[in-house]
Amino acid sequence: MRLTKIAVLAAAAVLATACGSSEKTVDQQGQSAEGALVGVTMPTKSSERWIHDGENIKKSLEAKGYKVDLQYAENDIPTQVNQLENQITKGARLLVIASIDGTAITTQLEQAKAANIPVIAYDRLIRNSPNVDYYATFDNFKVGVEQANSLLTGLKLRNADGSPGSATGPFDIELFAGSPDDNNATFFFNGAMSVLQPYIDKGTLNVKSGQKDFKTVAILRWDPATAQKRMEDILTTTYRGGKVHGVLSPYDGLSIGILSALKSNGYGTADQPYPVVTGQDAEVASVKSIIAGEQYSTIFKDTRELAKVTVDMADAVLKGGKPQVNNEKDYDNGNKVVPSYLLQPVAVDKANYQKVLVDSGYYTADQLK
Repeated sequence: MRLTKIAVLAAAAVLATACGSSEKTVDQQGQSAEGALVGVTMPTKSSERWIHDGENIKKSLEAKGYKVDLQYAENDIPTQVNQLENQITKGARLLVIASIDGTAITTQLEQAKAANIPVIAYDRLIRNSPNVDYYATFDNFKVGVEQANSLLTGLKLRNADGSPGSATGPFDIELFAGSPDDNNATFFFNGAMSVLQPYIDKGTLNVKSGQKDFKTVAILRWDPATAQKRMEDILTTTYRGGKVHGVLSPYDGLSIGILSALKSNGYGTADQPYPVVTGQDAEVASVKSIIAGEQYSTIFKDTRELAKVTVDMADAVLKGGKPQVNNEKDYDNGNKVVPSYLLQPVAVDKANYQKVLVDSGYYTADQLK
């Protein structure tokens, strides 16, 4: 009798374990996660960072046994809309979306919701929709703060440790912001201005063109050619009798365009060195420019880590669980506060690029020659 009771208890324990395991491997549609299709959409291949993002996510998801449909929309909203619709039609069980315009895919998100397909917003917050489950990104306000701190350090108004620098100013600077349809762009700009505004108010920094508000300085679709033309126009109209000392640039692609405009106007010589120009994404061309003493700095966002966080999120959701988040208050998309996981950015300049980018294995030394 005792043996029978033990056997029954053992069988119950095995059944309970099996049931618990099943609950953890079944998605919102009640299906096993094994071999599930995940749709991944990235904005464009014209920026190397998005190529890295897509490849890292695909590789990591496939390593966990998932199938991946990776698409790039080349910054064309209708193309991204079609890609999402196709992924839903093909039976994707989860969508990872780095949106071109975070307000333009509401209908597709409704379709995903109707099919019980969870959505993870990747790096760019999808706005004005309740149908966004999670958000994986970097601390985008801090990105802007670090860009501004780097600008101040380059101007020698502040030392790297945050203490007052040797310079007193005043310095003439210009401001650039990212695409107005990208939610991150406002975070970057607001973070930077939280640092720069007190210096502007005191007259230590002077935006000589007078162009200070986000709408005026924003560059649609993060287009380098647009940034280059705007910088050329500012130099022509504002700096005929003076020199620009610093430029807040939110992205490396814009920085390269800005530097091209500066070079065309006589900067980059011993008599007229480049101003302090910031950036973001640690793209190869800009890191080389930093090493050469042209662009001053960039903000490194380790896409390997962002891909890992996103894949862990996807894996947890597909197995019926809740992913780890570390921010549930700051990222309101206009309809809901989206549970988020934020990673920390790192400012990179000529002094630390070797340690941050090469020693970490993100780039090889040969790639930066």
